[in-house]
Amino acid sequence: MNSLVDKKKNTKAAKTAHSKERYLYWYELMLRIRRFEERALMMYGQQKIRGFCHVYIGQEAVAAGIESAIRREDGIVTAYRQHGTALGRGVTSRQAMAELFGKATGIVKGKGGSMHFFSAEHKYFGGNGIVGAQIPIGTGIAFAEKYKGTDNLCVTMFGDGASRQGALHESFNMAMTWKLPVLYIVENNGYAMGTSVQRTSNVVELYKMGASYDIPSEPVDGMSPEAVHEAIERAAAHIRAGKGPYFLEIRTYRYKGHSVSDPAKYRTKEEVQSYQDRDPIKVIENKILSEGIASEEEIKAIKDLIKKEIEDAVEFAENSPLPDPSELYEDNYMQQDYPYLRD
Repeated sequence: MNSLVDKKKNTKAAKTAHSKERYLYWYELMLRIRRFEERALMMYGQQKIRGFCHVYIGQEAVAAGIESAIRREDGIVTAYRQHGTALGRGVTSRQAMAELFGKATGIVKGKGGSMHFFSAEHKYFGGNGIVGAQIPIGTGIAFAEKYKGTDNLCVTMFGDGASRQGALHESFNMAMTWKLPVLYIVENNGYAMGTSVQRTSNVVELYKMGASYDIPSEPVDGMSPEAVHEAIERAAAHIRAGKGPYFLEIRTYRYKGHSVSDPAKYRTKEEVQSYQDRDPIKVIENKILSEGIASEEEIKAIKDLIKKEIEDAVEFAENSPLPDPSELYEDNYMQQDYPYLRD
């Protein structure tokens, strides 16, 4: 992935609280995720991608704001709507697309598919298919960081549906009791599959759940990378100071159904349009141009880069080999003294 933007630079852009480089970083990453997911849907329609597939279209500002505010040494674990999060971590478009195609060149050798990306190199711990299972995993990763004496944190993300799981409450209690360096994020896109938050919870402002454990908690506008970045910065500073966990409810929206097989008839066109009117990619592009943060030529260069990158990713996936059948038994854990193996 040949980015045109270095997010680490701090040159200030006129009239903005953030640098030119940061705005262009947000724009490039959000556009990369959007175009990748659009092409994934197209490839699914052509039956090049099979099985489950959950796209991140509409939620791109969450991944962008998180990545600009944390370190590469910090961990991230999330649920199965995770292509965008993985791309934010540094997983390449080639690796991601090849994995969706089930090819040996995928990020987990074609064995994980849409829901199970993983990259220890990028401190990316999935991509987890079981609802809420990643919450104790992220809590454990944070425990490991504290045990090793680092000042790294683990961003532990889950959806509004997973906030009903008992594992969340056990994890919250443990993390607060032991002051673990974990940033819990609920990506509240309004629907657990096809069921709205209003129909599944008496507490619809989900950040308030943290109050039971005295975890500092706040809501965040998930359609704005600026708002996400600033909230993550506050949370990370709190955590790195040794004060324990933080909980953010990032309010976002998915434009598509729960998965590719979901027609999303449980919501109105007007509701969807109200969020598309606030589309983070369009808003940031308009801001960049209207406030003179960058030129039209710079925006076009990013668009051209992403277009070529996604085309290349599809071609790479198409031409990559399927996993060899012998790989079925590789990368699996095995207990050598298990009685069955001795028979």
